[in-house]
Amino acid sequence: MLELRDISYHVDDGKKDILNHINLKIDDCFTAITGPNGGGKSTLARMIAGIIQPTDGRILMDGQDITGLSVTDRARLGISFAFQQPVRFKGITVFDLIRLASGKAINIDGACKYLSEVGLCARDYINREVNASLSGGELKRIEIATVMARGTKLSVFDEPEAGIDLWSFQNLITVFERMHAQTQGAIIIISHQERILNIADRIVVIANGEITNEGAREAVLPGLLNGSWECRHNAGGCIHG
Repeated sequence: MLELRDISYHVDDGKKDILNHINLKIDDCFTAITGPNGGGKSTLARMIAGIIQPTDGRILMDGQDITGLSVTDRARLGISFAFQQPVRFKGITVFDLIRLASGKAINIDGACKYLSEVGLCARDYINREVNASLSGGELKRIEIATVMARGTKLSVFDEPEAGIDLWSFQNLITVFERMHAQTQGAIIIISHQERILNIADRIVVIANGEITNEGAREAVLPGLLNGSWECRHNAGGCIHG
């Protein structure tokens, strides 16, 4: 389980608040984090991965304090992070990338299974370089294949729909549905997209650096569809602000 305890993040010598007193527990389920642009969602995702450190508060993974750990150390503990814009690696093939991500000596057949899971024809991609010849949608799916190959306890995806076309987005939804059904662990997706929110178990709304609502999808999503980010957590759903 991931737990955020009173997490805050300030910049400009404390003059600008990005996150304010975030308290959140994430169990082995599919959690979507959403909210208006500039609300702190991506900052929180990068903080979970260890890319940035909180100004205040603690982050725990299965009871262990990981607040001061690096990206590498968190990866060893079982946290994966997928960027909005996947990194391109000139000279490295898709097979190399999946093999490295898996951390074990898998063969081409083993790597091809992960490509098939994300809807890519293995023979067309396994020996291709991870470079500019791949589209945004192809890179996103290859990145998801590497996350699946790692088989981590917690997978974090920062706005996976960013910069891809509608056809690729529709395929990504199918991939996430399949991943949700098969993964034994937690998935966190930062997204504005209703179709992604609609397949989550839980939704967390962040606005102005604070959690304004959280709960089961059935309780939170209707308020979002009515056009209000500013809802408050209560037993009956959302109170519009």
